Order: sequence, then structure tokens, then C-alpha cells
Amino acid sequence: MIWDFCVIGGGIVGLATARALLARQPGASLIVLEKEPELGRHQTGHNSGVIHSGIYYQPGSFKARLCREGAARTKEFCQQHAIPYDERGKLIVATREDEVPRLDALFARAGENGIRAELVAGPQIAEREPAIAGRKAIWVPEAAIVDYKRVLAALADEIIAQGAEIRYGAAPVGIVEQGAWVEAALAGETVRARRLVACAGLQSDRVATMAGLAIHHRIVPFRGEYWRLRPERSDVARAMIYPVPEPGLPFLGVHLTPLIDGAMTLGPNAMLGFAREGYPKFSVSLRDTAEMLGFPGFWRVIGQNLRPGLTEIGNSLFKRRYLEECRRYCPSLVLDDLLPMAPGIRAQAVGAKGELVQDFLFLDTARMLHVCNAPSPAATSALPIGDLIAGRVIG
Repeated sequence: MIWDFCVIGGGIVGLATARALLARQPGASLIVLEKEPELGRHQTGHNSGVIHSGIYYQPGSFKARLCREGAARTKEFCQQHAIPYDERGKLIVATREDEVPRLDALFARAGENGIRAELVAGPQIAEREPAIAGRKAIWVPEAAIVDYKRVLAALADEIIAQGAEIRYGAAPVGIVEQGAWVEAALAGETVRARRLVACAGLQSDRVATMAGLAIHHRIVPFRGEYWRLRPERSDVARAMIYPVPEPGLPFLGVHLTPLIDGAMTLGPNAMLGFAREGYPKFSVSLRDTAEMLGFPGFWRVIGQNLRPGLTEIGNSLFKRRYLEECRRYCPSLVLDDLLPMAPGIRAQAVGAKGELVQDFLFLDTARMLHVCNAPSPAATSALPIGDLIAGRVIG
């Protein structure tokens, strides 16, 4: 059999892409190859569960537009599939005087991006969130929380209902484009398709290389380590509580995030990982580490971010230092409030000059498209990202 479409990767971007392809070509045959025995084993199943508003992104930018559209469409999708979500809102808190100008700039950016937001003066912060302290804050009421694994499952149900197949335990060992189709070799069989789309996340650079594409970047894993607050403290805040982002860094800082199941998390940090899929602390993959150390861009990005990198290492090794990051805006927390929680691992594309790739990175041929970087917040923006990819594939 020759499939019309083959999608590699069963994460939220892969399934949103499959959905968009079937919407553009109803009745097309489509197969999703997922190397794990179930969906959501990696980035989709290990994120913070936030439906972001898009306040952080450059006005008029692709990311800002996709995030705004994605937030609205994710909520609409949840309503259609009876998936609970909760508009808890987000409070971005400046705790130091030097953060106030950056907070004001963020507020101006919210207006330019068409995001509903309001400034909250220091004394009024505690009126809104009694356990939170700061000099000034931005309130973003439309930010929400959801369980993205339930969104992923609903996407799977949709495409299966349209005749698609999701094949588990299907890790390609070779990809060859020839003539009128692309062949993806699996253990014991070959899948042929007229168009192939790879949304392989943490393995995206390897899948592109396997397909014979020349790449000039590598995926560097960053561990996002979380703590879960003990149940008695899960009501320490109702909203999501975020610090003001540090300039020049792609991560949003340690924040308090309620989960849809009623728990409260603290995190994440942004710790360099030595295993792309190693979730226990101190996980090391010899293959992943050797490839990373052999890439010149890795050493350049380390040199350019040495100071914040050392801070993240300290926060990872010493629980008290991690706690102090949060006590800046939530001073009532103590060490005993923090319980262990599984981390997430972010697939960060790094260029040869050491640049952290912040935009989409696509590599394509006549019959293949490889999504080598889908920037955060990809879960929030997954539905319009799927449309974008489908448009590039079908034309």
C-alpha cells in the first residue's frame, strides 16, 4: 500500500498536522508512526499545561499571531470535545525595582498584541492573591490551564474516525525518497507514502539526517525540573504566578502553576540535559552526550550563557536555592512544601554559531517536510501550526 501521507511523531504537533492534512484532503489515507507504545510520552505529556496568551512575543510576529490564534482554537477544541480547561489567569510579578521597566514594556506589548491585560499596583497584588508579594504586576485574565494529554487523545480520536492509522512502536531506521513516494523503513516492514512529514521533537535532527538532509543545527535537551506543592499548600494561589522574564533568555523563569487536577507546581528551571529522553535526575546517554559535545554550536551556546547556566545548575543541585527563586514573590513557602515531580525535557534547536533557534525551522524536499524546530509554546499553538505545516506540504 502507498499512503497519501505519513506523519512521523505522535505528539501534539504531529497529530494536529495529521488533522490539518485530512481537513485539506478529505478521504486521504494517512498513517502516523509513533516510536513509543503510547501517545504523549515526551514533550506533550511533560509540559506545564498552560494555554498561553502570547503576551511575551514581539508584536506582529509569527509566534504572537500563532499563540493568540492557538489559545482561542484550543479552548474551542476543548469545548467541542468536553475537555475541561480553566481560565485561572496569569499574574506576572515584578519583585525588584529594576524589573518594573521591563514589566511596563511587557504591558505595552500586550496592548500591541491585542491581549486583554491590566496593571496591578504593589498594594493591590495581595488583594488579588494574598500569598503573593511584589512591586507591580500584570494581570492577564485569559491565560488558562488544561491537560494536553486529553487534547492529544481527542486529536487521535478525530483522525482515527477519518480512517487514519496510528502505529505504535514504529521507529524508522531509514528514510529514502525515490520517485513518486518516500519509503520509511521500520523493523520488519517498509511504509511508503506520497508525502512524509516529520514532527519528531527531541529526535527531529536525527530523523532529518536519516532522511539524507543536510542540517546545520542540533537538538540540545534542556531539563525543566518541577516540584509539586504538598496538597495543603495547593491553594497558595489561584492564578498562575510568573516572574518577569530575564532579558535575552528563552525561558520564562520559575513560576507557580495550578494543574487542572487541583495540584500546584513550582518550576521549571532550565537545566542542560545529558539525555534527550532520560527523565530521572542525573540521567546520562552516552550517545546524546557525545553528539552534543562534538557539535561546535554547543560550546558556543555554553560560553554565551555561562552565568545563567551556572545559576540553573545551582538551583538544580540545591533545593533551597530553587525555593528562593519562588520566595521572591511567594515568601510563605518553605522547603517542606516542595515534593518531587517528574521533569520535562525541551527540544531546543541550537545553530552552528551557538544561537538558540527561536523561530520555526523547516527542512523540505519535493516529498518531505521535516519540522526541526517548533518553538514554544507549541502546545498552545498546535492547531494553527498544524495548518501551517499542512499548507506547506499540500501547497
